Amino acid sequence: MKYLSVCSGIEAATVAWHHMGWKPIGFAEIEPFPSAILKHHYPTIPNYGDLTQYKQWPIERGSIDLLVSGTPCQAFSVAGLRQGLADPRGNLALIFLGLVDRLRPKYVLWENVVGVLSSNGGKDFASFIGALAKLRYGFAWRVCDAQFFGVPQRRKRVFLLAVEGVGNWRTAAEILFEPEGLCGNFEAGNKKGKSVAADAGAGVEADSEGIKLFENRPSDSRITGPHNISPTMTSRFGTGGGNIPLIQHQMPGSVAPTIGASGPPYSRTGNERVEAEALAITFQPGNLCRKAGADPSTTTTTTLKASSGDQMPHIATLMQVRRLTPKEYERLQGFPDDYSKIPWKNKSIDDCPDSPRYKAIGNSMAIPCMRWIGERINNYEKTCRGTRI
Repeated sequence: MKYLSVCSGIEAATVAWHHMGWKPIGFAEIEPFPSAILKHHYPTIPNYGDLTQYKQWPIERGSIDLLVSGTPCQAFSVAGLRQGLADPRGNLALIFLGLVDRLRPKYVLWENVVGVLSSNGGKDFASFIGALAKLRYGFAWRVCDAQFFGVPQRRKRVFLLAVEGVGNWRTAAEILFEPEGLCGNFEAGNKKGKSVAADAGAGVEADSEGIKLFENRPSDSRITGPHNISPTMTSRFGTGGGNIPLIQHQMPGSVAPTIGASGPPYSRTGNERVEAEALAITFQPGNLCRKAGADPSTTTTTTLKASSGDQMPHIATLMQVRRLTPKEYERLQGFPDDYSKIPWKNKSIDDCPDSPRYKAIGNSMAIPCMRWIGERINNYEKTCRGTRI
């Protein structure tokens, strides 16, 4: 399968499909940092750059089997003020259709935010699929949420698959949908991804002891959580305003260390007393007006009295709070570790800045969703056409 990937950022498609032997013949990306990532990982694959210049690209009609795109979604999102096709970025969706007409691939795969379905009262999406119909493509679309495909991130995206030939909407639907209850029906099975990463070294793990994720909402100064699933990765993360989700995890040791009669703090695992490496700290009793929190100690508690309520000593355990790392962002999208870590602006790969990595990863597609759709296309070609292309 030969494909051309345009406006697709850092190439989730190629990462998702390489195991099937599919070959990209070119990319089209204009953003500097994503373009540098493409050059770093795929130095022999040309980057044609500006989509609006597609008529000048040296690609012959019928030379590709599949055209994949994630034309800018900002014009169709709430964050993009819902300008839709009135926005120059939204118009790239229609320019993309000009490329479809020029190359006439068998398959067209297009990804966008769910807001595209309701943008401008649905007229924007109607314009897009109406143009596909005029080009004599049959099509189907569905909303896939990445959390049901193996990564712990809430990420709903529209995936539209078009197949050349007016009547081929049935083929598109057969590839994108399966009868309820079969293994490919992820939503019906309600199989969500595991909880968020414990740390950059441990990866995305389920039920990590003491690990909690909190969503950071700078728009209204709220921090919500804890959550088991990460909020949607966006290109705005890492651009300021404290919008990166936070990870809170206990320092090494069991949950809820307590002060014992003697010896180090301990926790309970079942009926067993376990010494904890995480320290428990006691504070003097009293409410805020009485300056509670004075004289912290990790070894002794204040004098115990018969009093209750706010006169009881207070205990806090040492916790670490940090933001998600770029490596964890990569894992939440399904990328290999450090995929976006490249030499940049005369800096070594070890000094690659975080901010452009957050943006590039947030703008990308979720690899498990792309892999699933690619494998569905591949299986269709094998079973219904008797060949693998």
